[in-house]
Amino acid sequence: MDITEKVDLIQRPPTEEVVTQDELIELFKTNSSPQHYIGLEISGFLHLGSLISTGFKINDFVKAGVKCKIFLADWHTLINDKLGGDWETISKVSKYYQDAFKLVCPDAEIVFGSKLYEEKTEYWSELVKFTKHMSIARTMRTLTIMGRSEDDTKIDVAKLLYPAMQAVDIHSLDVDIAHAGMDQRKIHMLVREIFPKMKWKVPVAVHHKLLPGLSKPADTGDSQILGKMSKSDPNSGIFIQNTDDEIKKKISKAWCEETNIQNNPLLEISKTIIFHEFNEMLVERPEKFGGNVSYTDYNQLEKDFAEKKLHPGDLKQTVGNYLVKVISPIREKLNLSEELNAMIKKSF
Repeated sequence: MDITEKVDLIQRPPTEEVVTQDELIELFKTNSSPQHYIGLEISGFLHLGSLISTGFKINDFVKAGVKCKIFLADWHTLINDKLGGDWETISKVSKYYQDAFKLVCPDAEIVFGSKLYEEKTEYWSELVKFTKHMSIARTMRTLTIMGRSEDDTKIDVAKLLYPAMQAVDIHSLDVDIAHAGMDQRKIHMLVREIFPKMKWKVPVAVHHKLLPGLSKPADTGDSQILGKMSKSDPNSGIFIQNTDDEIKKKISKAWCEETNIQNNPLLEISKTIIFHEFNEMLVERPEKFGGNVSYTDYNQLEKDFAEKKLHPGDLKQTVGNYLVKVISPIREKLNLSEELNAMIKKSF
């Protein structure tokens, strides 16, 4: 595989931004197997966005010859009060995350934050040195990576360590490519600003678009904002433990306005999930409604939807059927015990 093909793989949907493309090209010129990292909080039930879309993107890196690490940030989870801030719960749910990502991304290495901190004795001294380059104001602005507001009055001191810890994680793992959802962009920009001052290797940053939730976008007056699929809202997305019937029912109720291709969750799912894994997307419908139609290109699907050649009902049925094909094999192999299910539910 040549460099152009590798870069194309990394830039395919749901990738939204590479900082910078020139640096990525140069990296592949000098390193055929660069080190990748993506960090994940252990924050609840895994869903179509957090496991499937993210996992498929990780697999793109693997196909491009990149050595991928999935960093399960258990200490960050505790700091951010996820799963009730209970270490026993975090440890058990971490194992669930590990099993899930092993199924979806079998070629990626899984690293626990707690293990990294135990083994890398210089981590804490490097953390202190890194924080010497951060002001309180800059730290507060970065708290949005945790889903926190910078004017939150309930911020404890531990949370102020979170952004710096995430940055030092990247250094400690010797990362060439730092990968995350767009919601983590601020931390990567912080890394790119401070690492040169410390003479640390500066990674290329790759950000993927977050998979939107299934609900109607919030209207802000000038524009519509589509919320991301959320672990805490069972109606916003498709969860890995959902049955085939539950998947189809949720998709049938999803917001999908006729001809509207802006902020359409089903079109996003088609682009980032279905066309990622399948060579064609077959829409089955009666002859009186135009008969079956096969799409091998997302742009044609979007065009037909915009021109009323593809009805929302037919799109919903098709997306539901394909998601069952994607999720059911994973669900059947992934053990979510009643105890674990209850522990996660209790934390919300």
